[in-house]
Amino acid sequence: MSKCRQLRHSCFGFPMETPKPNTLHHARTHLSTSSSSSYQMGNILLVAYLTKTLSESGTRNLDPDSIPLSESLVLQILRKNSLDSSKKIDFFRWCSLRHIYKHSMSTYSQMFSTLCRSGYLEEVPDLLNSMKNDGVVVRSETFKLLLDAFILSGNFDAALDILDHMEELGTNPNPHMYDSIIVALAKKTQVGLALSIMFKLLEDSDGNEGNAVGVSLPSSIACNALLVALRNGHMRVEFKTVFAKLRGKRGFELNTWGYNICIHAFGCWGDLTTSLRLFKEMKEKSLASGSMDPDLCTYNSLIHVLCLVGKVKDAVIVYEELKVSGHEPDAFTYRILIQGCCKSYQMEDATKIFSEMQYNGFLPDTVVYNSLLDGMFKARKVMEACQLFEKMAQDGVRASSWTYNILIDGLCKNGRAEAGYNLFCGLKKKGQFVDAVTYSIVVLLLCRKGHLEEALHLVEEVEERGFVVDLITITSLLIAFHKQGRWDCTERLMKHIRDVNLLPNVLKWRADMEASLKNPPRRREDYTPMFPSTGGLQEVMSSISSPKSGSDDGATEDEKRSSADTDQWSSSPYMDRLANQAISTDLSSQLFSLARGQRVQAKGAGSFDIAMVNTFLSIFLAKGKLSLACKLFEIFTDMGVDPVSYTYNSIMSSFVKKGYFNKAWDVFNEMGEKVCPPDIATYNLVIQGLGKMGRADLASSVLDKLMKQGGYLDIVMYNTLIDALGKAGRIDEAKSLFEQMKTSGLNPDVVTYNIMIEVHSKTGRLKDAYKFLKMMLDAGCLPNHVTDTTLDFLAKEIEKLRYQKASIMRQKDDSP
Repeated sequence: MSKCRQLRHSCFGFPMETPKPNTLHHARTHLSTSSSSSYQMGNILLVAYLTKTLSESGTRNLDPDSIPLSESLVLQILRKNSLDSSKKIDFFRWCSLRHIYKHSMSTYSQMFSTLCRSGYLEEVPDLLNSMKNDGVVVRSETFKLLLDAFILSGNFDAALDILDHMEELGTNPNPHMYDSIIVALAKKTQVGLALSIMFKLLEDSDGNEGNAVGVSLPSSIACNALLVALRNGHMRVEFKTVFAKLRGKRGFELNTWGYNICIHAFGCWGDLTTSLRLFKEMKEKSLASGSMDPDLCTYNSLIHVLCLVGKVKDAVIVYEELKVSGHEPDAFTYRILIQGCCKSYQMEDATKIFSEMQYNGFLPDTVVYNSLLDGMFKARKVMEACQLFEKMAQDGVRASSWTYNILIDGLCKNGRAEAGYNLFCGLKKKGQFVDAVTYSIVVLLLCRKGHLEEALHLVEEVEERGFVVDLITITSLLIAFHKQGRWDCTERLMKHIRDVNLLPNVLKWRADMEASLKNPPRRREDYTPMFPSTGGLQEVMSSISSPKSGSDDGATEDEKRSSADTDQWSSSPYMDRLANQAISTDLSSQLFSLARGQRVQAKGAGSFDIAMVNTFLSIFLAKGKLSLACKLFEIFTDMGVDPVSYTYNSIMSSFVKKGYFNKAWDVFNEMGEKVCPPDIATYNLVIQGLGKMGRADLASSVLDKLMKQGGYLDIVMYNTLIDALGKAGRIDEAKSLFEQMKTSGLNPDVVTYNIMIEVHSKTGRLKDAYKFLKMMLDAGCLPNHVTDTTLDFLAKEIEKLRYQKASIMRQKDDSP
């Protein structure tokens, strides 16, 4: 058999004899001839021989003196798909040891490509050092290939080493290389590293800004990816720093995506002014160049921002404007609007938008149904909520654990506690849709009812089922222990809490608090008031009606100015008017927070102290220990614990109940100074205080200002207003507010009806009082013990009226 046939047979796996030493000699003879065909034949034979030898025994049987190494030969071996990558690495190193041969840029590039494809990235550093020693520099495309490979493997340190190596070799990295690594780091939540690279690039661009050839700025894609990561990581300071640096760079402009990211981020952090100014900037660029036109994502972000800061009515108007602006609302538009309307008790708007969503072909998902269910329960629409749940099942929308949590919580808070508890027990038996939150809801219900043993039994059951008892549940039990004086239950609780740190931390905090109350640290001068007086009620009313906050006159001037600046042919005139107002007025200084204050903040370990302060404030104030509660507040605020709206509301509520109205107004003023926006509960207390002071005439003024600031009226607020107006003898205004409550989509509850029956009874309007009683029964609203007391008073008044009429009739009969 000829040598050529022998090699061919060996390459295709046919049986063959062991190659003889003259095979290599025969190939070299062909290569040394001048004939082109002979040269090609010799090259084929040599490549085949090397491939076969490397596959079988590696480089140990290769004779360095017999193989004529060349760039072409090495490249052919490295490009052989049939040869294992490890054999190629060995051959490459073997060639490197030959003094008569030196690798070229092409062979290094091919070897790097092989390593990236095969995953032998651990060999790259040694190869880079070898390349550096040989004085070879590969093209930037090869470095980009290595960079991408390390990024895909998650080895970001090695990727950064590639960039450093390029700089050492005098190769300026392509800006797109930095873009890819910044994007990758941002997506892999290694935001700190991405941020440092971004700052380095921005500093380098500062130093080369005056040169003709300078360092290019990162692309919009990289900047946007980093801004998204900063926003998701709640890194507000870093976000604003990057935003400011980019805005200050000549030649850099945000694209539409970048504007949308910034509008959303600043709005979520309460900076409505900056969000609206960015929108105005987008519109101006759109008019000037035809680019940067706000898209649907822009409007969705603005609607979401308006809902977050409490301006839900503005959000609904922008939504109506969106529908005629050339953009069609999507599922996200409907979702954020329904959520915003439900949170602000605008149930009529919520149900209308829900219907429009279905009419336009969008199927509401579980989140939308959950929002609407929650809103209906809070609006006392129990029957409507139950019907909606049935519709949810009929439409094939799968209920989640959160859905059932809303149902159980809603039933319990609307006088259907037995139905809620039965639903909980039924779900437990099925082993579905019950989580730690479900148990927490029921434990809280049992604690309020005084059933402490059952609550503790449920806590034990939580741990048995593999759930974790959270801080809300533990603090609810602490409050129940205090009410019933059952601190012996703490040891029992310790045995069943799986989290070995949470409950001990709670008990340690309590011990430290008690020690601090006995020996409080003196950090402020004696006789220094805890809440400095700033003018009492007069100051509160002026802060509510100040022009900066949106007084009637100031708002009118702003509207006139913004209307004059608005393009009448614009597709979004109302949004433009809001943006124009942002230029002249700081809309971020809102007087109202849509989110209701919570006793326990969902912010992890950082909110532990304030959660415990709120818990023990509730305990002390429930027992009437106002001085102890104030001392607790003073100690922890001096220690640097920042109060939240729930903290201020707890103190303010106690002041109002005890008639310390000036102190209550001082608390309200401090909330403004500490940039802690009041919520609906705060305004409830303001109106309650005004009613007790006999200043119900100011309640309407407060209400008007609240609504202008994006506030809303919940059940408690309506009841407080109706009670204040009724006791002040303003019965017609109370009745008007009652009708407004019903037309807004809120169903009156037992407290509302009790107030209406009482105020009409005490003013001698017995027929109207009886009418409200009948209305209450027809609505299916169950009376309570307060109703019984009110009805007793009503019966006495009716009997008294009958006696008076009978007495008058007898006098007439006796008269001549």
